[in-house]
Amino acid sequence: MGSNRHYPEEAPDLEIAVADFWIDRTPVTNRQFRHFVNETGHITFAELRPEAKDYPGALPEMLKAGLLIFAAPRGPVDLRDYSQRWQFKFGANWRRPYGPRSSISGLDDHPVVHIAYRDAEASATWAGKVLPTEAEWEFAARVGLDGAEFAWGEDFTPDGKHQANTWQGQFSRRILQPMATNGPRP
Repeated sequence: MGSNRHYPEEAPDLEIAVADFWIDRTPVTNRQFRHFVNETGHITFAELRPEAKDYPGALPEMLKAGLLIFAAPRGPVDLRDYSQRWQFKFGANWRRPYGPRSSISGLDDHPVVHIAYRDAEASATWAGKVLPTEAEWEFAARVGLDGAEFAWGEDFTPDGKHQANTWQGQFSRRILQPMATNGPRP
């Protein structure tokens, strides 16, 4: 599992033994998660109002439930500043993924989004399951392809078709701001 050829956080590639395990064919859907919430009354992390003691110095008006939403910039941005690509939306959660005026209506069979690890773990436990380990997840995604460059094989886009949810098109280009110096710049 892992890779030495892509992102630093994927390295090093390792040979891992995985015992037999069960895994669902698809991610948990909005319908399945709604059933869990209706049966248990579970409140997701994104729906909880943050407590001031956990965020010393936070402005009181910022202590509201919500989460970060990707906001595609209109032009080039400084990639060191996440706020140019992400914005905090009060009231955004798994039922309202883009904020209070959004909805998952008609998306019952889509994967649930905006849930934290503790939410996924609670849902799995309620269903009599456990979350897969990273090694189990990667093993299952590879469906027996050992050592392939990608989970589906060696070609990133076989027959010109994307096999993963991969950004296509121009992403925000990096704009570097001049750094402050104490003297003349070369």
